[in-house]
Amino acid sequence: MKLGAFSISLSVKDIAASREFYFKLGFAVVGGDQAENWLILRNGSCTIGIFKGMFEGNLLTFNPGWDSEDSEVKSFQDVREIESILQEQGLELSSEVETDSGPGSFMVVDPDGNSILFDQHV
Repeated sequence: MKLGAFSISLSVKDIAASREFYFKLGFAVVGGDQAENWLILRNGSCTIGIFKGMFEGNLLTFNPGWDSEDSEVKSFQDVREIESILQEQGLELSSEVETDSGPGSFMVVDPDGNSILFDQHV
């Protein structure tokens, strides 16, 4: 299975304080909008998203259709195909894709309670 770009999505209490903290670790803003309470930060090949008030807990995130630089790739496994494969393998989804094509997302929770988001933007 080709899952796409990987990042960690962090639920933060204070986006400005979190931004400054990650700047000190060498991260830079590569996307998002602080006024809308979300930023995408990168240091080399490591990408994290910081989000205030959008979800509870932290998420592992896969973006089918994107490479590690958030650029579209020509060939990728669609999020609906990944969802179907996981369901066929007996995994219970905590949310499902709601569209037939294009952007879509779904979530699954691992045995330890960690949420994994599959979020396709193309």
